Amino acid sequence: MVIAIDGPSASGKSSTAGAVARALDAVHLDSGALYRALTAVAQDLPERTADAVVRVAEARDLELREVGGELVPFLDGRDAEHLLRSPEVTALVSEVSALSGLRDWVNTRIRAAARSDRMLVIDGRDIGTVICPDADVKIFVTATPEERARRRYLELKQAGIAISEAEVLSDIRRRDERDKHRAAAPLRKAPDAHLLDTTNLDIDAAFKAAIDLIDAAMGRAGYAG
Repeated sequence: MVIAIDGPSASGKSSTAGAVARALDAVHLDSGALYRALTAVAQDLPERTADAVVRVAEARDLELREVGGELVPFLDGRDAEHLLRSPEVTALVSEVSALSGLRDWVNTRIRAAARSDRMLVIDGRDIGTVICPDADVKIFVTATPEERARRRYLELKQAGIAISEAEVLSDIRRRDERDKHRAAAPLRKAPDAHLLDTTNLDIDAAFKAAIDLIDAAMGRAGYAG
């Protein structure tokens, strides 16, 4: 079974997907983490082409491994999580993820994971539209740009990164435009996806709303956890 959770940056999709996966004893895959790992590889390349990025990623043994119910990227045999949230990677990830050849490489690996016998909760931007269009349940998570900027600003502030909330909002709006209008797999809600607006929801409320949508979609009476 595959549950696809899509949405723009800082909408709460990854936190919601992780909570849903834990509640359902499923495996969580944040597709954005894989793109961020590829971006970490790409940032020092003189020429950022899909072929060049894939060549270096494969030379460094970029792969997904399950760790504590999460499928996470490993580089050079080590967990690459510490590389993924740097300002440099964040600024470049939308550009790198738009490379069509690179997306093919990523999609192949996500689809391979989706063929597992275990339930998989995948979050991203085109899971329900492109990668797993036949997913059992699709949810599109959104929030206003202002609320998403506030969340991301607080994350960066906690990480000790000096940036204003206005700068974060401007960056989010630019990224939204790129993601919505890119030629390869633009960000959009699948026609059969359930909309979940988290603007006024904390993580617990977003989780409960997502579980209710999944229960309704699967014809169950309700989550009893």
